[in-house]
Amino acid sequence: MQDFTHSMTPQDCLVAIMFAVSASDETIRTSELLSIENIVNHLPVFGDYDADRITGVSQTVIALFDQEDGLDALFGLVRENLPERLFETAYALACDVAASDGRIRDSELRMLEEIRDELELDRLHAAAIERGARARHLTIAQVSH
Repeated sequence: MQDFTHSMTPQDCLVAIMFAVSASDETIRTSELLSIENIVNHLPVFGDYDADRITGVSQTVIALFDQEDGLDALFGLVRENLPERLFETAYALACDVAASDGRIRDSELRMLEEIRDELELDRLHAAAIERGARARHLTIAQVSH
């Protein structure tokens, strides 16, 4: 297994953030994994990304979550390797993954808050990103109630 803690690309960081949100409730749902795969396969930021790296990045996130200060270590890696201009992108992708199964759990909300704080995102910008994710992931059943 490749050691991603020393060689994370900006795209790896985006994948790590998405996977961290998915794993935050200790249940990685199929809908979340499909959302991550779809994002990686279709967004321009991943245009030259080797999707085979997803497995290694996800294993790194899980390994970090098993450590006492693993979340701090993850955010340290992200801050070191993700350009600041992609911080809002990281948050938007995290929101999309959290919303992908139609329900955002408390642990996912706490992780999103942590991401917002760690990336020092403006609260108004974050709220707009959250609203966009909510709008993109509504179902007809949710709208008619």
